[in-house]
Amino acid sequence: MVVANVCDNEMVSSTPIRASLDKRPEEVATMFDDVAPKYDVVNDVLSLGQTRRWRKIVFDAVGAVPGQRVLDLAAGTGTSSEPYADAGIDVVACDFSLGMLKVGKRRRPDIDFVAGDAMNLPFEDDSFDACTISFGLRNVNEPRKALAEMLRVTRPGGRIVVAEFSHPTVPVWRTMYTEYLMRALPAIARKVSSNPDAYVYLAESIRAWPNQDELAHWLQDAGWEDVAYRNLNGGIVAVHRGVKPLTDDAAASTARPAPAAR
Repeated sequence: MVVANVCDNEMVSSTPIRASLDKRPEEVATMFDDVAPKYDVVNDVLSLGQTRRWRKIVFDAVGAVPGQRVLDLAAGTGTSSEPYADAGIDVVACDFSLGMLKVGKRRRPDIDFVAGDAMNLPFEDDSFDACTISFGLRNVNEPRKALAEMLRVTRPGGRIVVAEFSHPTVPVWRTMYTEYLMRALPAIARKVSSNPDAYVYLAESIRAWPNQDELAHWLQDAGWEDVAYRNLNGGIVAVHRGVKPLTDDAAASTARPAPAAR
């Protein structure tokens, strides 16, 4: 387990690397360390500016309010954590890439950045009102284990929201999207990224990721209830959500309210 608060003396690798689809953690972390300085700009270019809209939808789905605590897993440089901090919500930005966290901490020193492994989170049981992960679950070596860990650290009645690339629902659109992933995306990345090979890995990992229904089953198998999903951009992205079951004690208590349902 990796646990660390982020400070400026952390070292970032300058050697480009392309991770393989077996997702060895050290390879994936080094890859993200390398692309960290331009990561957010490149994402905006490759998504044609859609990342901001997707973040807003995830924020609304989480439904957190001031006084609640949110874990933003695979937070990278913290762009997905910023809406919570700006709304006065206690947010913890957690990622296993020290390079990403270092960039984020320099830009937003007011956000709590913590290095950690999604499969072995450095947090106590029932310590968050909601957990969310955006476009990072497919980079975890054992994503099912990460879903179970997020359940562990979420309080009863709390919510999970997962945004991830998925499978377009219209066959012709799916074919066009696959062509974009495997041809256009790496070509664009070569012009705007310091490590275009990293985006070849990202394209391959998106294509290999399970569809919406399978991910919903993973959430249910991990113990989440009321699982549902919403397709964005014709299924290019899917936002899954679920609720941690209430225990008998939690159901009878008047503790902090759960995030608002959508």
